[in-house]
Amino acid sequence: MNMPTKDKEFADARPLAPTAPASSGQPSAVKPHAPADHPALPTAKIGVLLVNLGTPEGTDKKSVRKYLKEFLSDRRVVDYPRLLWMPLLHGIILNTRPAKTGRAYAKIWREDTNESPLRFFTRAQADHLTKALHPDQRQTDDSPLVIDWAMRYGVPSIADRLSVLTEKGCTRILILPLYPQYSATTTGTVNDEVFRSLMAMAWQPAVRTVPAFHDEPAYIDALAAVTRRHLASNDFQADRVILSFHGLPERYFREGDPYHCHCAKTARLLREKMGWSDNFAPLAFQSQFGPEKWLGPSTDEEIERAASEGVKRLAVITPGFVADCIETLEEIAMEGADTFREAGGEAFTAIPCLNDTPEMTTLLEKLVARELKGWC
Repeated sequence: MNMPTKDKEFADARPLAPTAPASSGQPSAVKPHAPADHPALPTAKIGVLLVNLGTPEGTDKKSVRKYLKEFLSDRRVVDYPRLLWMPLLHGIILNTRPAKTGRAYAKIWREDTNESPLRFFTRAQADHLTKALHPDQRQTDDSPLVIDWAMRYGVPSIADRLSVLTEKGCTRILILPLYPQYSATTTGTVNDEVFRSLMAMAWQPAVRTVPAFHDEPAYIDALAAVTRRHLASNDFQADRVILSFHGLPERYFREGDPYHCHCAKTARLLREKMGWSDNFAPLAFQSQFGPEKWLGPSTDEEIERAASEGVKRLAVITPGFVADCIETLEEIAMEGADTFREAGGEAFTAIPCLNDTPEMTTLLEKLVARELKGWC
């Protein structure tokens, strides 16, 4: 079949990837037809960078303060006027909050690897994705697809990992923020940091960002599978399951942030998948902070309401988090359980996040395969 000239030229185009000399059988370090004295170039590759929120490097006050300073200085997270917010942050919050937050992290800290669960599971997710996308079950320097991970706040930083990926020869990089529901305070600030980092690069890679996946079938399937598996392993049957998402000031919703809508759709799709009613699985929001009115009802209120209505066996799932962290393990699994029992409840369980389950790997595989179309 004859191909139009323009399309044929496109089809004949080749990426900036070296070819191997016929005699050596090995890839050349230099682009074909380059001058003999041209600097060596690595083989062109594609990078995939998974990015989650972040974590302190330890539970001590100094480590937590450093993390909170970076997190709470982000204008996307706290957009109050700087003249008001910065004195409050540096004068009060960073002098009082780190000790309390450090104690909370200490309750969930992984002593086996000396890190937070969020860091542990994010790295595990990247490792499992690497194995899934490489038939030989390993990622080498010659692999055309390089998987890495970063944290928006703390280490490893986005700037650091982008630098590593480009040094490995990644001329195209897919950014995958690990937030199913979009918010300017999460996905938005990840993308901000990515493009800020690119501003410092003389040779910028081509970049794509993965959109929200709140209604992705593989995501809903994964939530349902993990939920069924956990509930089946319990020694009691839950009378109610609260769907708890991280909170956000109502003002963001009025200003156009789609987060509330994304949470509501995820909740609806999960209910449909599980065969739950709205009353059996109410939507709630946790982790409120500051004086503003936040999205409601709050998870604490829903936990207390369940007990007041005679619910004796309660489960809480946190679909907005793909990895267990301080908000799921300390705030829900520990504090939430205490709140429920103090209000008259008897049995409580927190359904784990997707973490490093096979279902999470499948979800990441499908997201990456879809978003890399046209690149590989």
